[in-house]
Amino acid sequence: MRKLIGVVATAVLALTVAACGGQGGSEPAAAGDDVLTVGVSPVPHGEVLKYVKDKLAPAAGLKLDIVEFTDYVQPNVQLQEGRLDANYFQHRPYLADFLKSKGGAELTFVQAVHLEPLGLYSRKVKSAGELASGATVAVPNDATNLGRSLKLLEDNGLIKLKPGVGTAATERDVADNPKKLEFKPLEAAQLPRSLEDVDAAVINGNYALEAKLTPASDALVLEKAENNPYANGLVVLKGHENDPQIKKLAQLLAGPEVKKFIEDTYKGSVISATG
Repeated sequence: MRKLIGVVATAVLALTVAACGGQGGSEPAAAGDDVLTVGVSPVPHGEVLKYVKDKLAPAAGLKLDIVEFTDYVQPNVQLQEGRLDANYFQHRPYLADFLKSKGGAELTFVQAVHLEPLGLYSRKVKSAGELASGATVAVPNDATNLGRSLKLLEDNGLIKLKPGVGTAATERDVADNPKKLEFKPLEAAQLPRSLEDVDAAVINGNYALEAKLTPASDALVLEKAENNPYANGLVVLKGHENDPQIKKLAQLLAGPEVKKFIEDTYKGSVISATG
């Protein structure tokens, strides 16, 4: 009986340790094996990474596990908790805002991969100039993309912002609004669905593509790629940017094969950021 109790106790202890290990912590998810677990937005990030996984990673001795997310919060939270080894969904300004708002988070940007031009879309008008006085324009409600969307509207003559506000702009920073546009902040993922209810919406490139919009042809106005700080890229837990497997993945994402895949697949709706 004592031996039986000892065996049971040992088994319970082993199960407990295993369960605790599965909850995530400060170490990356793939510590101790060759598989990198990477969190992505489905489009285009997931498609780009699947191309890397299927066509490039085997020859580089790299194994990838792709986890898709439909929001902009969990990929960073799960990376910080150690449930992911890396993520690929965000640009530097968004990461900086996340780190500022989440005290103690230690993530670092490793490699820019592509730019998804932000665009203004509408099912009601055919050009930005046709927007009527008092038109409702839906915009992303996260801080960095809100400022970015207002800058897009300013660059195309629809509003004027206070001098110097830059990408930190909010609706309160609109200095001149000749069309008296009304802004409706929404979660970025909801913006394509809002097109039925608003006069126009500023939509992130990945969500536009998921909604079967073609930014290069469907957008009333589209961000320019030149000197654009919003390239999306690979992010890891600070201190792991030089891990051999991370460096391999970064090199593949920055390589000519991925650039050609982006150009051939998205035809200007997604733009390579690797030169």
